[in-house]
Amino acid sequence: MTAPLVPALPPGTFTPRPGAAPVLRQVLAHARMEARLLLRNGEQLLLAVVVPVIVLVGAVRGSGQLGLSYAHPVIDVFTPGVLALAVMSTSFTSLAIATGFERRYGVIKRLGASPLSRSSLLAGKVLALAMVEVGQVVVIGAVALAMGWDPHPGWLGLLLALLLGTAAFASLGLLVAGSLRAEATLAAANLIYLLLMSAGAVVLPVSAYGGFGDVVRWLPSGALGEAMRGALVDGDVLWRDYAVLAVWAVIGTAATTRTFKWE
Repeated sequence: MTAPLVPALPPGTFTPRPGAAPVLRQVLAHARMEARLLLRNGEQLLLAVVVPVIVLVGAVRGSGQLGLSYAHPVIDVFTPGVLALAVMSTSFTSLAIATGFERRYGVIKRLGASPLSRSSLLAGKVLALAMVEVGQVVVIGAVALAMGWDPHPGWLGLLLALLLGTAAFASLGLLVAGSLRAEATLAAANLIYLLLMSAGAVVLPVSAYGGFGDVVRWLPSGALGEAMRGALVDGDVLWRDYAVLAVWAVIGTAATTRTFKWE
């Protein structure tokens, strides 16, 4: 009985090739994992999608009873603010809470022992935020269009607002998560989120706050809200608001670099 013929395999087929994957592949794999974990968490999904949609519907439906009037239709004014709120929800609150508990349970410490560098770890987190924010824009935009939204987007202004807003709030979220205990991070992130949502000129225009608007427009929430409204209502590029967001991003990044504790 003759032995079956086995095709010859090229040399080195079963030779181990130890070593880390390319950095870009590492970052993309980590970003996909972070995005899946974020979307599987009910609390984070609530912050990312459900709360902004409820705010949008409630603000539009209640504006008539409150006697609110603007130069543009109410849905056109509130939708950019709610999109800014969604960016803040994901980039600041969700990121801060998730990172805080990852520190508590030693997840970040264990990832530090992998080939993934610290900069790649943070890049993966930020890229995951961008993935989630694309989904938020699609969902909230669809709801707004069903309610009669008629946007006039300036694409450069919208892109700058999303990028700089994400950078500013992500750096501040990591600052909170890296310097406080997990429970304190949970309380602080939610409290700051509620304060900025109600009094930070993110949903309502700065003009709605009277004299206080001259103060809140320098907050990252006010700058992001105004930048989004400028980009989606009039198609404008509001360089001052982008500069405010860039300054907050630099301040948050510098402070996070100095204070972030990995365990």
